[in-house]
Amino acid sequence: MISTAIRVARVGSPAELAAAALVMLGFPALMLAALLPSVGAFAAAAAVTYLADHYLHRRGSYLISLLGKLRAGLSIRFLLRQLLLVLLLARAGLSGEPVFYAAVACFLAFFALQAPHSALVTLIHKRRAMPVSTRNVDLGSRIRIPDAPPRGLVNRAAEKMLHLDLPAVAGLLVTAAADDAVYGLAGVAATLALAFLYVVALAPYVRGRRIPPKAGTVLAALSAWLREYRPETVLYFSGSKDSAYQVNMWLEAMEQLETRPLIILRERVILQNLAPTTVPVVCVPGGVHLMNMDLSTVRVTLYAANVGKNIHMLRVPTMKHVFIGHGDSDKVASVNPFSKVYDEVWTAGRAGRDRYAIADVGIRDEDIVEVGRPQLAPIQPGRVPSEDLRGEDPGERCPTILYAPTWEGWDDNPGNTSILLAGENIVKKLLAADPPVRVLYKPHPFTGTRSAKAGAAHRRITALVEKAAAERAADPRFRADTAAQARAKAELARIEARLAELTAPTSEKGDEAEATRDGAIDVVMHEEIARLRAEWNETYWRSSGPWQHRVITGAEPRLYDCFNVSDAMVSDISSVVSDFIASGKPYAVTDSAGVGAEEFKRQNTAVRAAVILSNSARELDALLAAVRDPGSDPLAAGRRELKRYLLGPDEPASIERFNAAVRLLAQKSEARNRGQQAEVRDRGQDNGARAAAAAEPTGAVPGQRTPPADERNDVVKG
Repeated sequence: MISTAIRVARVGSPAELAAAALVMLGFPALMLAALLPSVGAFAAAAAVTYLADHYLHRRGSYLISLLGKLRAGLSIRFLLRQLLLVLLLARAGLSGEPVFYAAVACFLAFFALQAPHSALVTLIHKRRAMPVSTRNVDLGSRIRIPDAPPRGLVNRAAEKMLHLDLPAVAGLLVTAAADDAVYGLAGVAATLALAFLYVVALAPYVRGRRIPPKAGTVLAALSAWLREYRPETVLYFSGSKDSAYQVNMWLEAMEQLETRPLIILRERVILQNLAPTTVPVVCVPGGVHLMNMDLSTVRVTLYAANVGKNIHMLRVPTMKHVFIGHGDSDKVASVNPFSKVYDEVWTAGRAGRDRYAIADVGIRDEDIVEVGRPQLAPIQPGRVPSEDLRGEDPGERCPTILYAPTWEGWDDNPGNTSILLAGENIVKKLLAADPPVRVLYKPHPFTGTRSAKAGAAHRRITALVEKAAAERAADPRFRADTAAQARAKAELARIEARLAELTAPTSEKGDEAEATRDGAIDVVMHEEIARLRAEWNETYWRSSGPWQHRVITGAEPRLYDCFNVSDAMVSDISSVVSDFIASGKPYAVTDSAGVGAEEFKRQNTAVRAAVILSNSARELDALLAAVRDPGSDPLAAGRRELKRYLLGPDEPASIERFNAAVRLLAQKSEARNRGQQAEVRDRGQDNGARAAAAAEPTGAVPGQRTPPADERNDVVKG
């Protein structure tokens, strides 16, 4: 029941739901306390509503906006509490006292000050909004961008302003309890003074040198930088907050380009969630501003997603447009007919080309280029050597099996994920394997976001793995070097502290204008962060027994790191399977929809060298046998062939093929532009000849010329 309420209310935890319940129940309690009257009960209920309200705001809970839709917004809640306090004063016999009128006047004046306060905050945000936001672009030396107002003034400003009623509320409650007007009058004075000072403190930030230059000046500075930098290859991306991973996966490839790269984003939320990179980044929310950017030196633009805003870039004819996508799988999204708008579509291997041919969605074969997947470079073939993994027999190895199911998707197709029908069976069978194996469970981060059943299945699987991990830790058959693990955990703490220090905000103030000014990458720090993250990953796996089961739900360790420490994987139809094939290790895929092994392989290229699991998971024995005796693995040759088919050859490296494809397409773009320039010159000469002919005296014989194409067409039509 609680889980259902959490899902309906779209909250992240039972604590949020409890806080919302306290807010809603607190106000009837305030009314009852005011009517009795009971000052103590009123003070207690008021404290509960203040604290619960504050907690919800700190968590950024969806319930805050939901309360607003129910006509119980932030200002209404504060006003209602103040009105009930006035009722309490009246019921306590203070309605004829000066302090009562002071309280009424205070709350009226306090809410009158909300208008200029809200106007100033809105104006500050509006005037400091930049037409573009950048990272690794030197705009600060070209235009004057002042410091942002202190975060204490503008961050969650409405909530802070309303909480300034606390001195008045506290003072009036003390007055009601002690029958001494001094406390109430002092509280009223403090509230009005603080509110007035808050408004005064905001006023300087809406004019003069406290605001950034206007849009025209900022765009002119960006154009000047573009003319100097002369970008040649652009990665263009638009999407929601949750889609940032689609552009993040291409950052390393962009850093390795042989041409000058530039990343163009369309949403500020993507910029906020962009991973660190040394590539210059420009975020341009406005389509008009994008169309006025000087991108004349760009020859190739890469698109990681098919979205509507791509049209703003696709309209530029002086560059070639390429769809590179954000994964390689047999899902329908991999053969989107929208891909016809691009000059080329780049796929990992031959499989991508064949998918488009079979789908027959209008993509010409000559427009498809196989470039591999540069992102897969961190995936190492075979298992990474590490300390021995031992079970009961000292000479016996304890393999690691990764279970990485995808999420439930947007519909209830049983083939979307194995977690609903097969997940528990898979994990139970792996945990009961004899000889034993280690289980790593890393679900998709969206698991359970749409389906309550999927969320419940995930929690049951997590409980199974954690229980088995506790039992194995207490099992004397599995020896643990506790001293080494303690050292590794201490090292992990040191690395995490240093990473937190390097990645923490450098100031308590800041906004997008200030971030644009100070957004240059510190290359030395960037390299140190990358080194520390690699050290963290290596240390993480040493921090517990190499036979110990793990549930991995955070961003770290990354999926590819889990690939590298695993001997085999169980998953679903998704790009995870295609990526794992790069390792060459055995894998299994669940036919959750029950279409049958042969039909499942016919429909999904990536499973042709997999062990196909039914929902009972009884076929897992074949996967475990291949892990324990690689020499007798019947699917090993098939995996090698499938890897080449899906991802292309190992040599040359994917990033080399990627760079070669960029170079070749840039040459085509350059040739097209030269042809257009020649055509313009020819037309200009032709127009000049026409003018000369018109100026010749009557009876003169004009020089012969070949009419341009449009004139020839007119003659034919005539």
